[in-house]
Amino acid sequence: MMVPPLSERPVTDEDEEQFRRESAPRKYTLRQRWANHRAQARRNRPAGVKARVRAWMDADIVDWGIRVSVVLLILAGLYAIYINGVAEGWWPAWGDKPTTAATPTPPINPAPTASATASTEAAMSGGYQIGPDGVLVRPAEHAASTYTKPELPEEAKENTERGAELAAEHYHALLTYAWNTGDTYPLEDMSEDGDDLRDFYISAIHELYDHGWAYDVTSKVTSIVSIEPITEGKLGAQANTVAVVFGVTSSNGVRCVGQKTSVESNEYNSTFAYYVTWKNERWVITGGSMAREN
Repeated sequence: MMVPPLSERPVTDEDEEQFRRESAPRKYTLRQRWANHRAQARRNRPAGVKARVRAWMDADIVDWGIRVSVVLLILAGLYAIYINGVAEGWWPAWGDKPTTAATPTPPINPAPTASATASTEAAMSGGYQIGPDGVLVRPAEHAASTYTKPELPEEAKENTERGAELAAEHYHALLTYAWNTGDTYPLEDMSEDGDDLRDFYISAIHELYDHGWAYDVTSKVTSIVSIEPITEGKLGAQANTVAVVFGVTSSNGVRCVGQKTSVESNEYNSTFAYYVTWKNERWVITGGSMAREN
């Protein structure tokens, strides 16, 4: 029996050389093939934009089917991502507006609790707030700073009877200012210590403002009763003194002591007499009295 040869390999030199060439590994790589393909595609590409668009549109039904399928797959993927994001709360659904129910933030003005309501009621009395010192808080619209200190008229700086009269009226305006503000310094500066009327008013004002306040106190000079120089020593008068007597209409306004308030808006009439003395180149109140009319 004949055994077939193990190889069909030729035995001549020419055949051997050809066999080697055909069986040697190819050096024609995939990159080279792709480069050749791109070069061939460029050579076959139509010149001009319109020509390229026309060539792209000139496709058979199979190519168009592939293109449509790819676009639909992309849209389906994007829609799936959108639906999943809405479900997970990554973004709101298209056209929806966020509502307050979706964001559980605490209310701006929460309802007061029972303890808060009780403390608020305890800090109020008659519509007034109770201050840390236990005294009702004075309304801001009637604060002491809303009152302007009276200015001494220029004529009241002259050593004349008219100057003494205007000085007495100015002193009385300072008394009203002190009742409304608690500031008795201008009143003290224009009068001498030791006068009973002056000391009574200053003490009363200090006592009131130690435990309360007052506003809307009014007292206006309505008539001049008399202006008369007083001889030194007469009725305890000092030298260069003029007695000024005038009628006054007053109202006690609103007063607070501790946590109690009183309103006395009714006007009443009274008569004030001041001893006005020229001392150290100015008028000084050295005595006074008051009589309230029934």
